[in-house]
Order: sequence, then C-alpha cells, then structure tokens
Amino acid sequence: MQDQTGLDRKALPNFIAVEGPIGVGKTTLTRRLAESLEYETLFERADENPFLERFYKNRRQAALATQLYFLFQRAQQLDELKQTDMFAPAKVADFLIQKDRLFAKANLDNDEMALYQKVYDQLTLDAPVPDLVIYLQAPADVLMTRIQQRGISYERRVERAYLEQINETYSEFFLYYDEAPLLIVNAAEIDFANSDRDFQQLVDYLSRIRNGRHFFNPSFL
Repeated sequence: MQDQTGLDRKALPNFIAVEGPIGVGKTTLTRRLAESLEYETLFERADENPFLERFYKNRRQAALATQLYFLFQRAQQLDELKQTDMFAPAKVADFLIQKDRLFAKANLDNDEMALYQKVYDQLTLDAPVPDLVIYLQAPADVLMTRIQQRGISYERRVERAYLEQINETYSEFFLYYDEAPLLIVNAAEIDFANSDRDFQQLVDYLSRIRNGRHFFNPSFL
C-alpha cells in the first residue's frame, strides 16, 4: 500500500517524533508529515500554558511554574491517548516526553529541580518509544530570525544566550540518545514549509531508516 508520496507505507515508521529548539520548525514539519503521510498528529500545546509569557519576561521567577504546568499537561496528554487507544494509528508528534526534564534541568535551580523531580517521580509517564526521532538543528542566530518572523509577541523576548543554552542541552541529550532510530537534520537552510524538494528528500530518506543514527543535509545529497 502506497501513500500520497508514492512510498510503500510499510517502509515508513509508524510513530515519528520531531524535536529541536524553539524556532527550528518542529510543528511545521510535523504538520506537513502528517498531511503527506496521512498520519494523526500529537502537538505540544505550549500556547495553553498560562505561565509561558511570564517565563519569557522573567525566566528565573516563572521557571518552576512553567515547567510543572508542562509536566502535568504532558502527563494528561499521555493519559488521554491511552484512554482513547490512539497509540495504534500511525502518528507524528512535535515533541518527545523527555524534553520536559531537559528544559527543567536548563531552567530550574537545585532546590526547584529537586521539587520537580519529586513530582515527576509520582507521575506515570509511560510514553511509547517512537519508531523514529527527527532532531532538527540550527544555530542560535537562525533561531532568533525565525522566532522574530513568526511574530509571537512574548517569544520575541527570548535571548540569544538562552537559545545557545537550549541548543547545548539538546546536543548533549541526543549525543547519547539510543532509545530509537535517530535522524539528525541540519535545518539551518532547509525550508520544509515551502520547499517540496527538501521535504520530499527527507521523506525518501526516512523511509530507508531502520536503526541507528543518521544525518540529513539536502545540500550534500
């Protein structure tokens, strides 16, 4: 059975998770993959977090509340998925559940992290392991430009130093990540929203991945 991309559906991963720093294009790629592959979507609902705008105004003051809200939100999303038996259909998500602890470590002080960890340990975060993780990378300057272009007012407060810190956090995490096949994408000059060529090359590439760590850069394909 082939999907609208012309690929054999059996060759495609059943559950894809897209990750990367703010502004790198996770949600854009998730939407296009879902549309092209006829997958269901699971989106991070950042705009529902009432503390997020305060976080960008004063990260130190609002970090704990922001992180705990995200933690409970993701736990609720997983519970909803289990109750509606939505793990079976093919799907693409614009986040990994592990990202919550990544951002907690980056944003919380020691006492706050200890409290966060106690709450985390009390929750049952039994998330499915993706069949493929796509990690989008881009330098802080590129992220800054894209954040400004998409025009979300409170995001424009983000500092370049913070984006560099988050980039380092992601790089360290994925350096050791081995829970699922991993495709690392140099997204600095890729336009998955508007370039059919870039997008089709990516889909063709991911259909060939079965295990291990891979790198995607259209300019070198």
